Amino acid sequence: MSGMSRHLWLLIGGVVILILALLISFSLYFLSTITPRKSASGTPTHVTSTHPLNQPPISLSGAAKITRSPTPSTTPNDGIQMLQLSSDPYTNSGSQHQTEVEPGTFSHGSTIVSAFQAGRFSDIGSSNIGWATSNDGGTTWQRGFLPGTTKLAGGPYDRITDPSVTYDAALETWMITTIVFRETPGSITAPAVLASLSIDGGITWGTPVTVADVGGNGYPDKDWVVCDNTFTSPYYGTCYVEWDDSARNDLIRINTSRDGGKSWAAARTTINRASGFDGAPLVQPDGTVIVPLSNASQTTVMAFTSHDGGASWSQPTTIATVTSFSQSAYFQDKILLNAGLDSSGKVYLTWVDCRFETGCRGNDLVMTTSTDGITWTQVQRIPIAHIGSGINYYVSGLGVDTSTSGGMAHLGLVFYYYSASCVNDCKLFVGFISSISGGNSWSAKTQVAGPFPASWIARGNNKVGDYISLSFSRGRAFPVFSAATAPGAVHLNEAMYTVQGGIAL
Repeated sequence: MSGMSRHLWLLIGGVVILILALLISFSLYFLSTITPRKSASGTPTHVTSTHPLNQPPISLSGAAKITRSPTPSTTPNDGIQMLQLSSDPYTNSGSQHQTEVEPGTFSHGSTIVSAFQAGRFSDIGSSNIGWATSNDGGTTWQRGFLPGTTKLAGGPYDRITDPSVTYDAALETWMITTIVFRETPGSITAPAVLASLSIDGGITWGTPVTVADVGGNGYPDKDWVVCDNTFTSPYYGTCYVEWDDSARNDLIRINTSRDGGKSWAAARTTINRASGFDGAPLVQPDGTVIVPLSNASQTTVMAFTSHDGGASWSQPTTIATVTSFSQSAYFQDKILLNAGLDSSGKVYLTWVDCRFETGCRGNDLVMTTSTDGITWTQVQRIPIAHIGSGINYYVSGLGVDTSTSGGMAHLGLVFYYYSASCVNDCKLFVGFISSISGGNSWSAKTQVAGPFPASWIARGNNKVGDYISLSFSRGRAFPVFSAATAPGAVHLNEAMYTVQGGIAL
């Protein structure tokens, strides 16, 4: 073969190889467009459209059962897609099957952890505490139930309540604190405050440790936990659990931990052994702890502080007197507070109050702020609807985006509401509003869920829980709340939800 022929054949071969490579590349691109995209973990980011509440209850194969990719369900609201996070698996006698209420949440970076009651008793407590965790900013979620708590989960207690969530950045530990009950002939005691810990991003939870043990000599209520996560704070890594002892006229108690919740110091009181209810501790960047709370009779909002890492606590100072429309309210109407902190350390505090309504006929949501826990701004009405609208606002949850502050702080507020004139089987809605100006102005209300009537949710004075919650991740708001669909033949369908992908402000 001549040199020219050889070069010609080499040229032809090169062209053929180039054409084959282009055909293979085009084929691979075409296949990628029809293959479901996956998250970094390999789990599809989309989920099926079948509503899980129309399926049989989740089987309980273990106390820490984990499942992935909860199921979304659509609501009538444009742009809002509810995502069911969990379902009550417990079928023990006494509690109400398929009821989940009272979520607490916390976020750090791309991780969001929520904890909530599962299997609500009509008088007090639940069968266990469920959890739902996202490690990718709310795109995908895992879920399960705490081990070693109640007898249904291998623990020594009969019931459990009041889950609160936080993160200790110093020791990279997630915490869920709770209050547990023992049933005795003719009574129920609350012997302890517990803390369940996770060191793998809120996915695996250990047997709980004891925060406070009161035995039969106390009755803890309304625990709330927070940790000092500012690296430059002199008390970085200190965690605080505040609770009140209802057996001692709601005496305020605070326990501290400096080892990631593995052990807790003996409970302290304020300098004047004050009483209070529903405290919500917050830690400013300099290590100052501010604890807004109600007085024991829930007629005054107060706050107390610590400037020495919990070694001592000040006497509470009054923020404002409060009045709540409760005499004729269909749903239980406690003055439960919601508190949040922006990146500068400014505190935002909200609660239900009827002061702006003629004759106190219906509750609004109101807010005040402070930079030191001592001096507070004038109480302002949050304009969800016009005065005299006939709407009663119920349980609510405030979230603050901790990457924002001051006049540009991003706030999210999730709440239940219903007609103030309703007297029978009242229908609840879940609403959401937001502010990108530190509460100086607010968005229009978005209906997130509902309506669902009272007959669809747990009986007793805690139909949706004493609180709901909202946390921010990657700038988006993730409300977590209890919602219900039509009951089955022998069980309710009240479960825990969030919004798919969160809500952009």
